[in-house]
Amino acid sequence: MIRSIHESPLYRIVNPRSIAFFGASNNFSRMGSIMLSSVQALGYEGAIYPVHQTEQEVRGLRAYPDVPSLPEVPDLAIIVLPTEVVCDTLEACGRKGVKQAIVVSGGFREAGPEGARLQKDLEAIADRYGIRFLGPNCLGVANPHLKLNPTPITAEGPPGFVGLASQSGSFITQMFNYLHRHGMGFSAALSVGNEANIDIVDCMEYLGACPNTRVIALYVEGIARGEKFIETARAITPHKPIVALYVGGSEAGRRAGFSHTGSMSGPNEIYDGVFKQCGIIRAHTLSELFDYSLALGTLPRPRGNRVIIQTHSGGPGATAADSCGRAGLTLPSLSAQTLEKLKPLIPQTASTANPVDMTFSKNPMDDFYKIPDVLLQEENADMLMVYFLSPGIFIDRVMRDLGVPAESIAAEGEKLIKQQTDAFFSLTRTYDKPIVGFTYRSLQEQMVRNLLELGVPIYQDPDRAARSIAAVIAYYKMRDHVSAK
Repeated sequence: MIRSIHESPLYRIVNPRSIAFFGASNNFSRMGSIMLSSVQALGYEGAIYPVHQTEQEVRGLRAYPDVPSLPEVPDLAIIVLPTEVVCDTLEACGRKGVKQAIVVSGGFREAGPEGARLQKDLEAIADRYGIRFLGPNCLGVANPHLKLNPTPITAEGPPGFVGLASQSGSFITQMFNYLHRHGMGFSAALSVGNEANIDIVDCMEYLGACPNTRVIALYVEGIARGEKFIETARAITPHKPIVALYVGGSEAGRRAGFSHTGSMSGPNEIYDGVFKQCGIIRAHTLSELFDYSLALGTLPRPRGNRVIIQTHSGGPGATAADSCGRAGLTLPSLSAQTLEKLKPLIPQTASTANPVDMTFSKNPMDDFYKIPDVLLQEENADMLMVYFLSPGIFIDRVMRDLGVPAESIAAEGEKLIKQQTDAFFSLTRTYDKPIVGFTYRSLQEQMVRNLLELGVPIYQDPDRAARSIAAVIAYYKMRDHVSAK
C-alpha cells in the first residue's frame, strides 16, 4: 500500500498542472475535440497544449505542431489518435520528458493478435522512458474537485465523495447525471481500459488514500493481480468501504468482458469469496453499486438492525416493512414512553404499530421534526426510515387558498420548505443513528432534493433503501472480521 496519495502513479494523472492534448481539432465530430470541450466546459485551470500538425489554434487555444515545440514538459499527455500512430506519439512524449499519459485510443489487446503486439510495443516504450499511463482503450479520469473532466460527456453537479475505478470507460462519463440526480458526485473517477501499465489495484490504492473519497466503487470485468488485489483491499476496507460490481461471472458476462477490454474473468463463487475475504460489499446491478455507495458514504454505523418506519399511508408503510424483512432488518414495537410522547402529535386514526402510519398530518411541521425526533429517541430502534410525500404541491395549494399573491407563492414556498428541510436535517446531527428516506415521487422535488444535497440518502422505493441499509450493516460486520485477522 502507498503511504501517501503523492506516491501513487496516478497522482499527476488525476491532478495534472498542465496537459498536452493529442487528437483534438476544430472538427467537433472528432472524439478528441469532444473530450477537450468537456475539459474546457468544467473550467480546468491548468495549461492546455493542443498538438496538431496543421492547425495553429484549436478551440481557442494555441496549438503546437509537434511534441518538441511544446513550451514546457506537461504533467499529462492525453492521446486520442489512430492506433497506428499512438506508439510514435508516446515515444515523442517520452523523449520530451513526459511521465504520465492517458491512452484513449483503442485497437490494442482487445482487437486481437495484431493489437496485442502493438500493446506490447506501447508497454515497452513506457518502460523505456519511465512513463505511467492509463489505457489503452479507456476514457481516462475525471476529477471534479480539480475541475478536470477529459471525458466525452460534460460533467454535471458539484464534486462528491464516490471514487470510481472502472474497467469500463463509459461508466465514468455516463454516470455524472445519474449520480447528481441521486444526491452524489465523483471525488475521482478512473477508467483503466486494457490495464497495460496501471490497473484497478493501482486505482484502489489511489482512492484509498484520496481525502475526497469516502467510498470506493469498483466496476470489475476481471482481476489480473489477484493476490495484490486482496492485499490492497484488506488494507483499505478497515478505513474506507469498497463496493464492487463484478460482471464476469456468467458466460455472457465473461464473453462481453473479454471482447471489451480483453480481461479474463472467473466464476461468481470465486469472486464472492474474494470480496468477502477483503471486506468488499458486492453489488449485483449498477443501481445497487451506487445505492450502496450513497448509504455507505453518508450514514453513521448502525448499532443493530432494528428499524422504525414513519409513513403517511398504509401501503407505502407495508411495502417498506416487507422490504426491510427481506433485507434482514427487524421492526421493533415502540416503547410505552415513545407512544406517550407521540399522542399529542398524531391523529387518533394513526397507527403506532411500526410502521408508524400517521394517515394525516395534524401539523405538517411535526412530520419533519417533532415526530421523527420522538422516534429517534426510541431505545429499541437503531435507525429510522421515512416515507417522504413531498409537501411542495400542498404548500402551493394552501398558499393560494390563503390568498397569497401568485407572484409570491414560489418564494414563500421555497422558504417554508427550507425551514422543514433544516429542521429534519438537524436530527442527523442530534442522533448518531442512520436516517434513510424513500419516496415514490421525483427525487428532484424541492424537499427531497434539499435533503439529498445535505447528505440524507433518499431512494425511489423502499426496497432500495432497505437493501442499502443492509449493505451498511454488512460492511461493518465484515470490517470487524477483516480487522480482527
